Amino acid sequence: MIVVADTTPLISLLKIGHLDLLEKYFGYVSIPKAVFDELTSNARFADEAKVIEQCSFLRVAELQNEEYADMLQKVSGLDLGESEAIALTREVNAELLLMDEARGRTVARELNIRVMGTIGLLMASYKQGVLSADEVKKSVITFREAGRHISEAYLNQLLYMLDSDVQ
Repeated sequence: MIVVADTTPLISLLKIGHLDLLEKYFGYVSIPKAVFDELTSNARFADEAKVIEQCSFLRVAELQNEEYADMLQKVSGLDLGESEAIALTREVNAELLLMDEARGRTVARELNIRVMGTIGLLMASYKQGVLSADEVKKSVITFREAGRHISEAYLNQLLYMLDSDVQ
């Protein structure tokens, strides 16, 4: 399966200690250069950048049609990483785009791109027995404490579902 990732799911998975889920599920994940640059250019996050730089299952891919990403960015208001992730997904006919930002997900879906976010990946991991309900709960709470957005309603729905499955 060909999978492309935007920046936010990678940051989120790093923060909750589950970047390895990408390798478990997909073998490798492609990221556009703009996403790699976003992940590695901030000196405040040198440790995280080192993890990304040394991650064997993340592959940086150059866009063949940078003009498409530029146009997408101008028309949609997405940032460069999101625009390049969508453009790369289309270029390589990826079966899945990992993206968390609502606007980017909307644009991707309008382009008939299948999208999954960090929470979706955690839930898939739970449903397939890779993570326990407690691991998912801990991950989601860490996710929020790290400043990642998840609505209160979605969080409550998620926790309810996990609690219902445990009983």
